[in-house]
Amino acid sequence: MTTKGKEMNFEKALAELEQIVSQLEKGGLALNESLALFEKGIKLTRFLRAELDKAEKKIEILLKDEKGQLQPHDFSPEDFSSPGQAEETEDENEEETEEEEDR
Repeated sequence: MTTKGKEMNFEKALAELEQIVSQLEKGGLALNESLALFEKGIKLTRFLRAELDKAEKKIEILLKDEKGQLQPHDFSPEDFSSPGQAEETEDENEEETEEEEDR
């Protein structure tokens, strides 16, 4: 997918979709403008979904064992964060739990 002559990538498409959603949420646009933005948003959504599907297929290939069988692997977001980030997340979760208990 290209936009304005530039090659589209996941990050650019996501940023553009977020901008479109923001504009539509603000309102104040003419019907034709809103429809054009909505149509562009749908195209971006389809592109993003396709990119996510490709990434998922690559991950499945990487997780296959030597017999070609997909092996499930449990993981959490903390597995991919730096050690300092994981500690911060745990602290935040504890604070939220304490706040909920106080209510």
